[in-house]
Amino acid sequence: MIATRQPAIRPHRQSGRYAVLYALLMLCASLISAPLHAAPAAGHWRDELPAAIRLGGGELRWFGFRIYHATLWAEQQPFQPQRPFALQLQYHRNISRERLVDTSLDEIRRLSRKLPDGATLNRWRNTLLQAFTDVAAGDELIGVYRPGQGMRLYDQRQLLAEIDDAALAQAFFAIWLDERSHDQGLRQQLLGSAP
Repeated sequence: MIATRQPAIRPHRQSGRYAVLYALLMLCASLISAPLHAAPAAGHWRDELPAAIRLGGGELRWFGFRIYHATLWAEQQPFQPQRPFALQLQYHRNISRERLVDTSLDEIRRLSRKLPDGATLNRWRNTLLQAFTDVAAGDELIGVYRPGQGMRLYDQRQLLAEIDDAALAQAFFAIWLDERSHDQGLRQQLLGSAP
C-alpha cells in the first residue's frame, strides 16, 4: 500500500477566508436591502427643486466692480423662507475659498442676533472651508436650503458638499435674505419686490 501525503489543513487560514467571504456577503446583502433614501444625493441642484421658478436676481457690486450675479429659485411664489429654495451665484471675479468663507462668517457675525460661541464659529468655518472651492470668473455656486436639515452646495456640474447643520444653513442664507442684509437692493431684487 502506498501512503499518500494529505495536504495539511490549516483551520485558522480557512476559517479566516470564510470569515472574509461571510463579511463580503453580509456587506452585499446590506447594500441590496438599503432603503432608497440612502442613495447618493442628487447630482444637480435642479433634481432637488424640479419645479423651481426664478423669483428674482441681481448683481452684487463692490466699489463699482461686479462680483457676482445672484438668482433666487423656489417652487412657490411669493417666497416662503421656511420651504426649500436655491440661491445661485454666478461669479465675475476670481475669489479664493478662504476669502469666500471669511466674508461669509463676517456677515454671519454681523447679522446674528445672538452671536454663536467661538467653538461654533470655528466649526462653521471648518465646515465651509471643506464645502467651498476657489471660484473663477464664470463659475457658479448654488446653495440649496433644506429646512430643518441644512444645505447642499453645488457647482455647475455636481454636488460639492452636504452640510447637516440647520443653524449654519439659516445663518448662511440670511446673508442675502435677512431684512438687515448688507445689500438691501439686491435682497429686494432676489425676492422679486424691487421697484
